[in-house]
Amino acid sequence: MGTVDEEAEWGLVAKMRSFVETQDPSAKEADNFALRRFLRARDLDIEKASSLFLKYLKWRRQSVPNGFISESEIQNELPQRKLFMQGFDKAGRPILVGFAAKHDYSKRHMDEFKRFVAYYLDKACARMPSGQEKFICIADFKGWGYSHCDSRAYIAALEIMQNYYPERLGKALLVHVPQLFMKAWKIVYPFIDKNTQEKFVFVDDKKLQEVLLAEIDESQLPEIYGGQLPLVPIENA
Repeated sequence: MGTVDEEAEWGLVAKMRSFVETQDPSAKEADNFALRRFLRARDLDIEKASSLFLKYLKWRRQSVPNGFISESEIQNELPQRKLFMQGFDKAGRPILVGFAAKHDYSKRHMDEFKRFVAYYLDKACARMPSGQEKFICIADFKGWGYSHCDSRAYIAALEIMQNYYPERLGKALLVHVPQLFMKAWKIVYPFIDKNTQEKFVFVDDKKLQEVLLAEIDESQLPEIYGGQLPLVPIENA
């Protein structure tokens, strides 16, 4: 990411706003922090950031026409109980917990899955306290095997997060990762942009408690990892 002071950065945001509003009037509804996230995702390149943001506005109108994804639109995804959200880490970021082995490839319909990704990312963003722009994720691969492998879905989720929710992921802690998964990771990794790659952290089982507690206070950590909070399904968060 380019180095520039905060005042100069907001100056770039103002220039970007002037441009995108002439291209799409709905850009006026976006706040400056949203524009800044797109700028940062494209290393402060106004042209590239504007292109990405205009693409986002078009995607939002087409994919989330009502302004939100309802539970009725993701009826195959929610019953799998693979995503939960509760608590905040030490930086004040909401905690998203996902279980890869609960993803049912046989029931996955790509359009619905994409709606599900938008659903849970919207949920995570809605839980962010004032002044916070990111969330943290614990991706648990306990029990994951080839029958759970769905590279197309992983790549689709990454593309939605990177293109339409840039600079929202603070960190992803990958836990209980079996060696088998590394083959799938080699397929997925090239699709992760360089600003996002560094946010994925593989956690050794022997250091799991130590790493989690460095990021999350025990009072905010899920019970299954030795903390005090019960898991709350994403739809109830």
